Amino acid sequence: MLRAANLVLLVLFPLSWFAPLMRAGLLPFFGLDEISVVTGLQALWEKDVILALLVTFFAIFAPYLKTIGLALVHYRLASPRILGVLHQLGRLAMADIFLVAIYIVLAKGIGMGRIETAWGLYLFTACILASLAISHMTERERLPGRAR
Repeated sequence: MLRAANLVLLVLFPLSWFAPLMRAGLLPFFGLDEISVVTGLQALWEKDVILALLVTFFAIFAPYLKTIGLALVHYRLASPRILGVLHQLGRLAMADIFLVAIYIVLAKGIGMGRIETAWGLYLFTACILASLAISHMTERERLPGRAR
């Protein structure tokens, strides 16, 4: 079951990056009506390339590489010994921190215009929570003697 769930994440993560996270009446930084992970990153690339490079790695590449690594372990194409590295990569993955930041912005508001959550925010949240759960269950299954 972990195998199938992890493979589904390989499809759902990219979908969640393009799905609308929120709709805004006026957001001066983004200049858009609908904001997704990708459109947010595009706006960031125009403002600050170094920060955009870091956020792109931590919000997209790190969680996706972790998901690919878990798939390799599930199908015995990689040793369970890499779970420690994948765990550390998961710590670097800022997708969950990015999500928390979005929630804070939504909760506080910007004081300009209106902000509505969109279906992509729920999909992105589900992907992050599923990734954390799959990672945790895989470590418990593959490394039963190891306490975390």
